[in-house]
Amino acid sequence: MLHNKFVRGLCIVCSTALLQLSPAKAQSGDITSDTLRLDIKGAEKQFLDKNLSLLAQHYEVESSKALIQQAKLWDNPILNTDQNLYSNGQWFQHGTDAAGNPEGQVFVQVQQLIKTAGKRGKQVSMARTSAELSEWQFKDVMRNLRYELRKDFYTIIQLQANRQLYAQEQEQLSTLLRAMAAELQAGNIAQKDYLRIQALDVNLQHEITENAKSISDIQAELKTLLQVTGDTFIQPVADADENTAIPRLNILQLTDSARMYNTDYMQQVLQLKYQTQNLSYQKSLAVPDITLGPSFDQNSNYTPNYYGLGVALPLPFFDRNQGNIKSVRWQVKLEEAHLRQTDDKLQNDVKNAYQKLLYTLALSSGQNKDFYTSYYRLYDNVVQSYKQRRIGMLEFIDYFNGYENIREQELQQKLNVRLAKEELNYQVGIDVTE
Repeated sequence: MLHNKFVRGLCIVCSTALLQLSPAKAQSGDITSDTLRLDIKGAEKQFLDKNLSLLAQHYEVESSKALIQQAKLWDNPILNTDQNLYSNGQWFQHGTDAAGNPEGQVFVQVQQLIKTAGKRGKQVSMARTSAELSEWQFKDVMRNLRYELRKDFYTIIQLQANRQLYAQEQEQLSTLLRAMAAELQAGNIAQKDYLRIQALDVNLQHEITENAKSISDIQAELKTLLQVTGDTFIQPVADADENTAIPRLNILQLTDSARMYNTDYMQQVLQLKYQTQNLSYQKSLAVPDITLGPSFDQNSNYTPNYYGLGVALPLPFFDRNQGNIKSVRWQVKLEEAHLRQTDDKLQNDVKNAYQKLLYTLALSSGQNKDFYTSYYRLYDNVVQSYKQRRIGMLEFIDYFNGYENIREQELQQKLNVRLAKEELNYQVGIDVTE
C-alpha cells in the first residue's frame, strides 16, 4: 500500500523527466567559454599548419635533399708547392745570375682526383634514395599523427554524446531521489527502495567522472596535435550523417594501392633499393681512382724549367674492398627478407582492416537501426506504463539500466564504424573510405 502511494505521488514527476531521455532531445554538456569549434577538415588543416613534429621531420627531408647536391660535387684539386728556403748563405734566393739563368728552386703541382667506375654517379643515386626515404619517413610521421588526430576527434564526439546521456539521467535521478526522500521521511516507502535508486545515482556519478577524465585525457592529446594551449576546449563538429553503407571495395585493389602508398612498405622498398645501390657502389670502390697532377719545376731537374704530368694509381693487390662487398651482399639479402615479411604483413593488415570494417558496418545495418528505434519507442511506453502503475519499480529500474546500455552501445557503434574506416585508410595509406 505504501508503495502504491509513492507511485501515485511520484509518477508524474518521473514520467516527465524520463521522457527527456529520448535520443532526439539530447543536449550538449557544459563547455568552457573559450571553445574552438572544428570539423575534421579544419582540424587537419590546423594540424598540417602548426604541428611541430611535422615541421621537424620536414627539416630532416630538406637536410637529406642537400646531400644530393653534395654528392654531385667534384673533389677539390690539391696544390703542392716547394721552394728553396735557404741556400749558399742566402734566404729565399730567387732571381737570375749574371748570365741570366734563374737562381733558386720553385716547384708547383696541382693534383686532381678522378673517380672511376661511376663512383660519383652511384653516390648521387644513393643520396637521392636516401632523400626519398626521408620523404617517406615524413609521410609516415604524418600518417601516424593524422590517424591519432582522427581517432581522438571522433572519440571526443562519442564521449560527449555519453556525457549528454549521463546528464539527462542524472537530472532524472535527482528529481526522483528528492521526491523519494520526502516520501521516505513521511514513511510512505521503504528505505530499500530509496537506497536502490540512490545506488543508481552513485553508479551514474562514477560513470560521469570516468567519462570526464577520458575527455580530459583525449583533449590534451588533441590540443598537442593542434598546438593549442591554455583553457581552450576543442569542440569537434561531426558530420551530419554517417555513411554506413557497405563500400564496394576489391581487396586485391586495396592491397595494390597499399603497396604504393603504405609508408611502412615503401620505406622497406627504399631500404632494399638503397642497399642494392650501396652494393654497386662498394664494387666500384674496388676499381682504383686516378690522381692527375701537372707540375712545374724550376732548377731542380735535368732542365731549368721542367713541365711534367704526374699520375697516381693505387695497385689493388691486397685491398679490393672484399669485406665491405660481402657485408653489403648480406645486407641486400636481409632487406629482401624484410621486404617479403613486410609484404605479407601488408596483405594481412589490409585484409583484416577490411574485414573488420565489413563486420562493423553489418551491425549498423537497417535491421539494427530499426531495433534501436523500436527499443526507444518501447522505453517511452514503459514510462507510460509506470505512470499508469502497470509495472513496478524493479521492472522500471531494469528498463532504466537497459536503456542506458542500449544508448551506450549505439554511440559506441557509431565510433566503431568511424574508427574501422580510419584503420582501413591507415593500412592502405590513402583515404579509400569516407
